[in-house]
Amino acid sequence: QVQLVESGGGLVQPGGSLRLSCTPSGNIEDFSTMGWYRQVPGKQRELVAAISRFGNTNYADSVKGRFTISKESAKIAVALQMNSLKPEDPAVYYCNGSLRWSSTQFWGQGIQVIVPS
Repeated sequence: QVQLVESGGGLVQPGGSLRLSCTPSGNIEDFSTMGWYRQVPGKQRELVAAISRFGNTNYADSVKGRFTISKESAKIAVALQMNSLKPEDPAVYYCNGSLRWSSTQFWGQGIQVIVPS
């Protein structure tokens, strides 16, 4: 059973920064792609950023230039650095991973990000 453990999040003022981290159980190299999604009430879950085993990245247009996804130095976790946070960024953020061997998708439990208007 694969688990994705999320940390970070919280409340930050507009223009501030937060850093989220996602640590999978087992070996991070078992995932072809890992990323972060977010969801607010009444809306569908949307991709924020993703990174492949090879370091290729993909971002939602709304966060380009502000958010950065990367593998941490030890290559154990995937981080999402969120800068210049805006009132439209608050949501529950979910870590996602896709296994290389089965393409099975796994999700973290979600972590809340609050940006007061």
